Amino acid sequence: MSGRIGMAGLLVFALTACGGGGTAGATPGTRAPGTPTAPAAPTATATQDTPADTTGTAVPSRVPAANGDVSRVLARMSVEEKVGQLFMPVLYGTAADSVSGENQARYGAQTPAKVIAKYHLGGVILFPANVKSVSQVVALTNGLQAASPRVPLIIGTDQENGLVSRMGALMTRFPGAATVGATGDPARSRAVAKATGEELRALGVNLDFAPVADVNVNPDNPVIGRRAYGDDPAKVAAMVSGAVKGFGDAGVASSAKHFPGHGDTDVDSHTGLPVIKHTRAQWERIDAPPFKAAVAAGVDAVMSAHIVFPKLDSSGDPATLSRPILTGLLREKLGFKGVVSTDALNMEGVRKKYGDGEVAVRAVLAGADLLLMPNDLSKAYTAVTAAVKSGRISRARLDQSVTRLLTLRQKRGFLREAPRASAAEAAGVLRSAEHRRLAARVTREGS
Repeated sequence: MSGRIGMAGLLVFALTACGGGGTAGATPGTRAPGTPTAPAAPTATATQDTPADTTGTAVPSRVPAANGDVSRVLARMSVEEKVGQLFMPVLYGTAADSVSGENQARYGAQTPAKVIAKYHLGGVILFPANVKSVSQVVALTNGLQAASPRVPLIIGTDQENGLVSRMGALMTRFPGAATVGATGDPARSRAVAKATGEELRALGVNLDFAPVADVNVNPDNPVIGRRAYGDDPAKVAAMVSGAVKGFGDAGVASSAKHFPGHGDTDVDSHTGLPVIKHTRAQWERIDAPPFKAAVAAGVDAVMSAHIVFPKLDSSGDPATLSRPILTGLLREKLGFKGVVSTDALNMEGVRKKYGDGEVAVRAVLAGADLLLMPNDLSKAYTAVTAAVKSGRISRARLDQSVTRLLTLRQKRGFLREAPRASAAEAAGVLRSAEHRRLAARVTREGS
């Protein structure tokens, strides 16, 4: 994930996209990257009973739930609660009840728990400033879950390993994707992801914004680089598939990033708007294979990229705001049924043309379900709520996104009740001898 974080002590909502290149604590968002696929909201088809939304695309007048549990949870929600489920902003504090002037100034509530309640938030993403010790993180994640009694939170982080390791102070130091890729063995990718997922789950984290599915074909790329498994599409695809399966083995959701592919850029989307000049045929050959592999492996989420891809969408809008890319390519062509997350919405690459409220609305209309780190949460929340009530975003479209987010929880076993982490159990999992041996073996093989 990426985006600007500000002061120490913050905790952030769900997936960030680019993750950027230098230090583990300050990288840009993560481009989102499973396990067996679970049912999700079906693709809309035009019939006499399916009215068209304001984009001209037919949507079902009623979104069939993945099953009865998802349907019942959805039916109990107000519009305001449903809109809140889409957002994952940055919060400040190392405990759910931490009092912070930053929270008060930004959100009108002093503590993370009160911000969650005010906006009916759907998830949280953790950064290094939220991390002091195993017992503290366990208390934090348990406290955040307690602040959301109606719907358990999606608690995420960017633990790619290597350069982007938000929880690295507590976890086994596994090598990054480039080293794992250099082993040439997808089983190694799966093993590292499984071990990483086990450690995250022990801390109360249920979503990792990994693996990076970009193919790093540009040596001057300032964002991806060694965060990618390599520069060969087929080899990267095999490693991404292994990682998705490994996270699934651990019972943790994964997010492939950054769609439609951030591997051939020489501009940082945190500070500018990259343009990728690949033709459609080049995209099919270079960028698409790892995302196809992630979808086939059952990835839970896919993160969008703040990049312009003229041969895929001539509008000039970044992929995060592009219906032809997020809905046309990702959903319809690749058949992805899970959660589409934006990269961090406070990054300059997505904020150049539209205000903070309009960016959020356009992301939903493009096909995004999870709105990560809005620059101004109040404006974004108010704008999306108003768009739903005016009909610009149809109620059915809103229900599609909430259904996908609820289905992710169900697939990973925390729709009915949030799991509680245990500091004693976590101490036995984090940096275990088995995991340290695995890290050393993969580092040796990939060096």
